[in-house]
Amino acid sequence: MTDPAGKTPPERSTQDLGPGDEELLRRIAEDRDRVAFAQLFNRYGGKIKAYMMRKGGSGDLAEEAMQEAMLAIWRRADSFNPGVASPAAWIFTIARNKRIDLIRRMAKPELDSEDPDLQPEPPEPVDSALYAQQRDAALREALPSLSQEQLEIVRLAFYDGLTHAQIGEKLGLPLGTVKSRLRLAFGRLRAALGAQFRDEIDYDG
Repeated sequence: MTDPAGKTPPERSTQDLGPGDEELLRRIAEDRDRVAFAQLFNRYGGKIKAYMMRKGGSGDLAEEAMQEAMLAIWRRADSFNPGVASPAAWIFTIARNKRIDLIRRMAKPELDSEDPDLQPEPPEPVDSALYAQQRDAALREALPSLSQEQLEIVRLAFYDGLTHAQIGEKLGLPLGTVKSRLRLAFGRLRAALGAQFRDEIDYDG
């Protein structure tokens, strides 16, 4: 092939083209080589986007599918097997699958606003809400009646959700001591809450 001036341009060597696709995929898989990934992105990003647009996707859809495909290539480079497919075939298989996934996600039906599972919980009756407020206020007033050791164990058990064994490990206490302090703490809270709310506090440990 000659140029317009009638001269035959020198052939480019393989070295001029840089590492092959297989080598780039190997570097990505083994070394997480970002330079190799950038080179592969430059070679295939535009081709994948053009492929997506030829399949009827909009520019935004094609760009999103291309980005997802390249991210999958980065993550799954170690699964490439040159004995099964060429790099280009493997890459475009991923691209096709990402395009299908994206279309499926976009085609999901909208949520039914009348679906019972999507309805808000009915408002709590006023008398129940008032009772809960009064109970919580009484409990806050009762907490200072506990010793510092009891208060710490109650906090770890019922605010932080730790088990008795985890509390013992955290505080360096025997399991029996943890249970004893909780039992005493609940007894004191029941006494401080009075008849109206004492049944709200129960300990079966």
